[in-house]
Amino acid sequence: QLQASGGGLVQAGGSLRLSCTASGSIFSINIMGWYRQAPGKQCELVADITSGIYTNYADSVKGRFTISRDNAKNTAYLQMNSLKPEDTAVYYCCATIRVNYGSNFSNHWGQGTLVTVSS
Repeated sequence: QLQASGGGLVQAGGSLRLSCTASGSIFSINIMGWYRQAPGKQCELVADITSGIYTNYADSVKGRFTISRDNAKNTAYLQMNSLKPEDTAVYYCCATIRVNYGSNFSNHWGQGTLVTVSS
C-alpha cells in the first residue's frame, strides 16, 4: 500500500513537502509519482520519477516543484515551492509495483492528501 502525508494549508509563495511510502509485498518499484485533482477539474499528472531517477513534470509546476525518491525507503517526495492558489488540490501518490518475481508491474494508489494554498 501507499501512504501519503504532508499536505496542509499554506499561504501563496510558501512551501510544502509531500511524502509517499510504499509498504507491504514489494519486489520492485518502477515509477513513483504524484497526481492532483482540483475541484471541478480533471486529474492531472504533477510529476513522476523512475527507479533510475529520471523525472517528468507538468509544465505548470516546472521550476517550482521537485520530485525525488529514496529507493532504500521505498519513498518518493514532492517538494513544492512558490506555491500558488491554483496548486490547491487533492494530491494522490501512485507507484507501479511488482509484488513478487513472477508478477507484472501494476499501478497502486495512495489516499489523497489535501493541499490548500491561500492567496
